[in-house]
Amino acid sequence: MTATILDGNALAQKLRADFKTRAEALAAKGTRPGLAVILVGEDPASAVYVRNKVAGCEKASFHSEKIVYPTDVAQDVVLAKIAELNADPKIHGILVQLPLPKHFDSDLVLEAIAPEKDVDGFHAENVGALMQGQPRFIPCTPYGVTKFFEEAGVNLKGAEAVVIGRSNIVGKPMAMLLLAQSCTVTVCHSQSKDLAFHTRRADILVAAVGRPRMIGPDWVKPGATVIDVGINRVDDPAAPKGYRVVGDVAFDEVAPKCRAITPVPGGVGPMTITMLLANTLEAAERSAK
Repeated sequence: MTATILDGNALAQKLRADFKTRAEALAAKGTRPGLAVILVGEDPASAVYVRNKVAGCEKASFHSEKIVYPTDVAQDVVLAKIAELNADPKIHGILVQLPLPKHFDSDLVLEAIAPEKDVDGFHAENVGALMQGQPRFIPCTPYGVTKFFEEAGVNLKGAEAVVIGRSNIVGKPMAMLLLAQSCTVTVCHSQSKDLAFHTRRADILVAAVGRPRMIGPDWVKPGATVIDVGINRVDDPAAPKGYRVVGDVAFDEVAPKCRAITPVPGGVGPMTITMLLANTLEAAERSAK
């Protein structure tokens, strides 16, 4: 069996070209999509993510604002800035880069974002709307995964779907989206017994557990569609940076068994920022109406 490799870079480029066209048309009518990103502290990975988000906005003809605070900034300062952005008509999406420093109450900060500008989809109101099958914003990584299914023509109706991971960012919303497409969904996690028993039944397998190459070929059903959300660094002295980035799935060994599979890197990763742009554009279009 020859697996279809689901190329996140190619799909992201295709979608972003459409977003740019829509954004320019919206701007011609007086509304330019605007995203504000708040970064607290100097975490290198967070800084890279924020830089990529701002760059994505610029390429898609969006307005963007990056607000950076030192690690020791008071939480009230950040909350006051969020309130200011909530009232700013130029800003349609607000994102607070996680994780926040330990002296922050992350839930309180996320809840301070106006639900109609919560383009990460983390506000309780938006989580509830997703649960009811009427999402305002879909969390970006699961949203990107749904685009892979659409692009590859995967028939989800009645499929056995297994999601490994129960985070609020990926696992839980992914399960809700699969349920909405009439899948039979099993959510597994670190306390699940005989994990391989569940994964071998999966027509759709989404791995978001954060363990490098945990999913081997013996865990995968022939003909399955495998989505690897994991991003893990493993030491490799031969690599230019001394490490390589791998997923939760042993790609080379698993791919021959699959109908379709995402690589790491170059799979789900590029789609996450792409769907952040999608949510921001959708927010701007709603505002314009």
